[in-house]
Amino acid sequence: MGNGFDQYAPAYDAWFLKNRNVLYSEVNLLASVLENAGRVLSVGCGSGLFEKILRDERGIDIRNGIEPSEGMADIARKRGMNVAVAKAEDADFGTNEYDTILFNGTPSYIAPLDKVIAKAFAALPEGGRIILIDVPKESSYGILYNLAKSLGTWNHPLLHGTFPADPYPIEFVKAANWRTTAEKIQMLTDAGFTGLEFAQTLTSHPLNSNLAEEQPTEGYGSGDYVAITAYKPSEA
Repeated sequence: MGNGFDQYAPAYDAWFLKNRNVLYSEVNLLASVLENAGRVLSVGCGSGLFEKILRDERGIDIRNGIEPSEGMADIARKRGMNVAVAKAEDADFGTNEYDTILFNGTPSYIAPLDKVIAKAFAALPEGGRIILIDVPKESSYGILYNLAKSLGTWNHPLLHGTFPADPYPIEFVKAANWRTTAEKIQMLTDAGFTGLEFAQTLTSHPLNSNLAEEQPTEGYGSGDYVAITAYKPSEA
């Protein structure tokens, strides 16, 4: 997320807090893939909302983050995080400092995603993991968001009756570049990652996704929010 998100930082939190079941369906997914994650760097940590919930309610302590929006970073710091203000492509991931490099909801906002994935591979120790979590381009939400993005608004006849009562702010939709799961798999394998694992949530239609909190399931064929975990192999 770029500096243009500074003015929308409060709207980001407000949307998630109003859509509590969506929020906690995503929290449940994160908690499931972050078991035994060790030292975690959250790239694009935003306001630190997810990290605070994971720390307070799930015992998963993520303290270090990278976030290009100063407005978002300020909120995250107030929530106990150490945040470096930088774009993912410019940030320092360290060398063997983290066991897990997490991208929660941020891959779609990183233009040179392939280069950032390669940088994460170089920074991780052998056996370290990368976790990419976001909306797949081919999913119901992905198609819906791309239509709203092309129209520039949620208020259009083609969209009437297709989206939730409180849709994701159009400013965030316009700034994103969703990629298919297949594209992300290719980027990970090209970088050298192996052992890919998949988990998903938000499996109902976007109209109904906030009606109930979901627990994650394996795979990626039916979820609108998908986590891909991949590992840096040990040298023979």
